[in-house]
Amino acid sequence: MKISSIQLQPDPYKPFHLSQGYRAGDLLFISGQTAIGDDGQLQGIGDFDVQAEKAFQNLEKVLKAGGSSLPNVIKVTILLRDMGNFNKIVALRKRFFTAPYPADTIMEVSSLYSPDALIEIEAVAVADDAAAR
Repeated sequence: MKISSIQLQPDPYKPFHLSQGYRAGDLLFISGQTAIGDDGQLQGIGDFDVQAEKAFQNLEKVLKAGGSSLPNVIKVTILLRDMGNFNKIVALRKRFFTAPYPADTIMEVSSLYSPDALIEIEAVAVADDAAAR
């Protein structure tokens, strides 16, 4: 099985010494995506809606770089700083994913990589070419 890291240019994760994700055969394992902009700075400080939108956009960008897409996501883990945003996540899942929806774990955590980060999303997906088979 071929295993390769997923690369973005520019890579806002480079300073953290981690990969955006890996493709292992027909599966993609995507690192937690937050509201980091291409400049490496957290966007939407204090604004959950801005951060959630950017995190989903970043997830989509990494999936594309790895040869997949949002419809091929089979599992997501969503970390929230405040479970009071649960209903917003349900609405975002409906907007960014399609039925059948991915398996999901949503949990509240006391902190993420930055005290200003409000959401992080990691995913497992099937490659586009494998999903078409």
